[in-house]
Amino acid sequence: MTAKAQLESDLKDAMRANDDLRKHTLRMALSAIQYAEVERGSVLDENAVLAILQKEVKMRQEAIAEAQHANRPDLEEASKAEIEVLRAYLPKSFSPEELEAFAKQAIAEVGATSPQDMGKVMKVLMPRLQGRATGDQASQVVRRLLQ
Repeated sequence: MTAKAQLESDLKDAMRANDDLRKHTLRMALSAIQYAEVERGSVLDENAVLAILQKEVKMRQEAIAEAQHANRPDLEEASKAEIEVLRAYLPKSFSPEELEAFAKQAIAEVGATSPQDMGKVMKVLMPRLQGRATGDQASQVVRRLLQ
């Protein structure tokens, strides 16, 4: 079952169970997916759906930081709960060792030797990490390996 189909099915279950948190979070995620489909003019593939879910998690992480800055623990807790709901639909993240192994492989393929080659490495690496590591994590590892 695709991630989008799973989200739709779980939304129906959340509506039946009167689970407001899951219902709200899943509706927001499906809305973002549908918006991207309308923008693109076609149905999204699985990787694109996972990228949108990652973006939704990142938005909530930013909301947590803002809530902490504004001293709003209620908003912080709500965002944390939404992140937990969304993470259930994302594939398991790579460990730092696994991410480093993928980065080393991409560096070897491209023949990168300096930080100036980082763009080439990231172009090869990011499609392999889809949904399992963020661009920030990957760029930190690549930058460290190329220095």
